[in-house]
Amino acid sequence: MRKKKNYKRSIEPDIKHENVQIARFINYLMKDGKKSVAQKVMYDALDLIAEKTKQSAIDVFEKALENASPIYEVVSKRVGGANYQVPREVRAERKFFLACHWIIEGAQGVKGKPMAQRLADEIISVFNNEGNAIRKKQNVHKMAEANRAFAHFAR
Repeated sequence: MRKKKNYKRSIEPDIKHENVQIARFINYLMKDGKKSVAQKVMYDALDLIAEKTKQSAIDVFEKALENASPIYEVVSKRVGGANYQVPREVRAERKFFLACHWIIEGAQGVKGKPMAQRLADEIISVFNNEGNAIRKKQNVHKMAEANRAFAHFAR
């Protein structure tokens, strides 16, 4: 029996900046369906970014996503009774997903500040090629590099 086709859903651009990437990021940031809270946090973070960097907040955000996006990742594959970590290139949608989640995790890992400020700090640090999301990306790349010998199992 075949699986049903997974259709791509189109996401509307966000209200304030008319940007689809920001709208998707807000959706990943959202908890328990509270979109207005996630929007407030994201827009406050973008305002803080513009204030701190004296640059366009959207440009800083997009560059940070680009910096945090992994090129390779490892996928577990079972071959002949053994599990191998096979390095693979990451698809574009997954790159965006991983970058967003690593930035959000990095912001949530810090305590003692409002979420908008933590998110702004993490995005700025990723923009400068620092921070938890960049560390996570480097670890993923190291794993892929270490398991390069199993690349012939990829398919």
